[in-house]
Amino acid sequence: MDFPERLRMLRKEKELSQEKLAEKLGISRQAISKWESGQSYPYSRYGYRIHY
Repeated sequence: MDFPERLRMLRKEKELSQEKLAEKLGISRQAISKWESGQSYPYSRYGYRIHY
């Protein structure tokens, strides 16, 4: 499973909207959308905030 699929799955397991996850990470909802679609990937500093 690649990063976009894993992120989407974990977000849904935690019952978080893209908006809520973005708020928790201090980024935009559009960034989450791009990560989940594979259009871009997070900088490593955000990876530390996303616990698998």
